[in-house]
Amino acid sequence: MFKDKDGRSLSIGEVLGKIVNRIKNILLEFEVFLLHLVGCIPSHSCRRFFYRMVGIKIGKGSTIHMKARFYDPRNITIGEDTIVGEGAVLDGRAELFIGSHVDIASEVMIFNGEHDIHSATFEPITAPVKIADYVFIGPRAIILPGVTIGWGAVVAAGAVVTKDVPDSTIVAGVPAEPIGHRRAKVLNYHLGRARLFQ
Repeated sequence: MFKDKDGRSLSIGEVLGKIVNRIKNILLEFEVFLLHLVGCIPSHSCRRFFYRMVGIKIGKGSTIHMKARFYDPRNITIGEDTIVGEGAVLDGRAELFIGSHVDIASEVMIFNGEHDIHSATFEPITAPVKIADYVFIGPRAIILPGVTIGWGAVVAAGAVVTKDVPDSTIVAGVPAEPIGHRRAKVLNYHLGRARLFQ
């Protein structure tokens, strides 16, 4: 008789399913490790090639700076003319959609997976994250699972976003709360060329 880590009895089918799942997870962990190495290559074009090869959808003119980290890259979509700063964490355990003309500063962490702290078995849970066009996310901000950041919104440096942010709203703090609104009602800028060796 086979048992899982919580002492629950498992059928042969469940054991085989767990073995297959474990192998898939090990292969994904190895892929993520290789992507971390790719993240150290000082060439946007080269990194973008490898990122697209493993399933990240990256729009025209967008770039991911060095040392970005990923969790399951296949669920990540990035629009056009978007810049992701160095050392960012992009979680793809559920869908992560980042729009066009989005500026994500250095060391921002975007998570869509966490553990249910109220679960007796600390179950993992996931929820998609959506970031609309023309959003700016300041350095070291943290975006938590299930959050939607509206068009043109601004997340201040170091903020922890736990709930949706309306269009054009500026949020700051832990947890992030509205502190103002962007004055421009029409945004049409292009972020421009990424730094060559970052």
